[in-house]
This record gives sequence, C-alpha cells and structure tokens, in this order.
Amino acid sequence: MPKVARQKAAKHHTTAASGPASQYRRTGVLFNKDFGQHILKNPLVVTGIIEKANIRSSDVVLEIGPGTGNLTMKLLEKAGKVIAYEIDSRLADELVKRAGKTMFKSKLHLVLGDVIKTPLPAFDVCVANMPYQISSPFVFKILKHRPLFRCAVLMFQREFALRLVAQPGDDMYCRLSVNAQLLADIEHVMKVSKNNFRPPPKVESSVVRIKPRSPAPDVDLDEFDGLLRIAFERKNRILQAAFKKKAEVLTYLRGQGVIAVLEKNYVRMSGKSHENFKEFVVKLLVDNDYASKRPQQLAVTDFLRLLAVFNDAGIHFRGSI
Repeated sequence: MPKVARQKAAKHHTTAASGPASQYRRTGVLFNKDFGQHILKNPLVVTGIIEKANIRSSDVVLEIGPGTGNLTMKLLEKAGKVIAYEIDSRLADELVKRAGKTMFKSKLHLVLGDVIKTPLPAFDVCVANMPYQISSPFVFKILKHRPLFRCAVLMFQREFALRLVAQPGDDMYCRLSVNAQLLADIEHVMKVSKNNFRPPPKVESSVVRIKPRSPAPDVDLDEFDGLLRIAFERKNRILQAAFKKKAEVLTYLRGQGVIAVLEKNYVRMSGKSHENFKEFVVKLLVDNDYASKRPQQLAVTDFLRLLAVFNDAGIHFRGSI
C-alpha cells in the first residue's frame, strides 16, 4: 500500500479526476470551496507538464496538491518515487485507493499536511499544480532547500508566473522577479486557460520551469532582500529618491525613514557614527552611478554590485529593514 504520513492542513488548488458535474468527482466526493479546489480536467495539460519536467526513472519527485491523482498517476509511471503533500484528508484517502489498485502503489509516499510548515526531504524534481495562496513562500522554500533539486515545473496564477519570469524594463518586473532570478533560471513554458478546470477559477494559469543556480550565489539573502525592499517600494522612482523616503510611507520600517534605519545599522555594526550619514549614502549612489537609476531597469547583477558597494562602506540591510 502507499505510505501515508500525517501533518497539519492548509488551503490549496488541486489536480483531480475529470468528467463529473461541476462540484463532484465521479466517486461522489464534494470538492471543498474553502480549499480553492478546482478539477484539472484536460489530460493534455497533465501530459504537457510531465513532458516539461524530463523525469528520469530513478528520480524522487515532489508533488504538491495531488488531489485524487491525475498528475500523480502519470508521475508514478515515470519516476522512481513520488512524495505527495495533500491537505485534504478525503482526497488523500481517494488517492491512496486509486494508487493502491496499480502496480505503482509502492512508489507513492503521501504526506497529509501543510508543505510550508513541514521540512522537505531530498528530491530531484518538483511537479505541482500549486495552491495559489502559498506560491511565493513555496518557491523560496524549495530554492533555499538543500540538497539542490534538478528542476521544478509548477503551475501558478498567470500574474504570479509572469512576475517570476519578468526581465528588467518589463511592467511586471519587481522584487519577486529579482529575488527568484538571483537563485534560479526561470522560464515560462505553458499557458493554461481557466477553461481547463472544473469549476473554472477566476484567473488564468501558467506553467514555469525553475532550475536552481549551482553553485548558489554567495550572498546574504536576507540582506539582499532588504536592499530590494527599499528599491522597489516605488519601482519607477530613482534610487536616490527611494533612499530618502520618509517614515510615513514606509510602514514596514515601523515609523522610521530609510536613512534612519540604515544609520542605526551602521552604528550597531561598525561601532562608529558618521557626521552626515544621509550625504554619505547619497554620495555612494552618485559615485557608483546608481543615484538616477530606476530599480525597474536594473538586472540582478546590478543589485548585487550595489549591495557590495554599500557593504564595503559598512552599510547593511539586515535587522529592521
């Protein structure tokens, strides 16, 4: 029989069997609207996702939100082992029954619970029709996971997917784009219409392929994100203006302006103060040709260089940023 491990639960969007009336599977299981469950009814989409993952017979595959198992069954045919995280115990039971009737049942390890709150095992490939509400935390959870996986083929809400792959100058280019592309090569591989689901969700979907960079970049990720938070607070404004932001428009700084927070970090980490810290920061931007640049136009390498400029001057973005 397939192995089942039990954890705690969270909402998700699921892949399930096709053919029933709008809210039911053929087995009569009612899909839970509170979990945002929609049936992926197009087998061509399932096949396309599997093909994009290039799964090997020895691979351990991680799947999120298997539902009743349309995608899972295909994964079991290709992979050496499938570790599937499911939040809904009713669907988990259906998946166990379905897999149990096949010759691949010993390959399935089912975890009942919240994948965000659970330590992940080692895996080679991740394939999932992602729960939209955990898209961002899951992406960074797997990108920070060790050992590194080979690739992930994930379905997201279209807007989120386009932000992941956006390039400098694109309207969708943002803090998420930079943070994700720092850690991985990401490409858009497939559009999926909402008509491929029953009942159809309110938004269109897209599939992306994520390949982590190896070796991983040698940078403090929290500090890098601290810099991006300041830069992208208003992505169309020049960086000099971003660093002069007043406290009232930066709620995440808890009532402090950017310069004030950076100065506190500077004093705390260097043990010394600066006569005019604001001019000190602006001069660094001007001297390194960043003052008039807009974050929406800067590539990942530009932000890495800017972080190095600040760090070399004793300015850091950890702590209160």
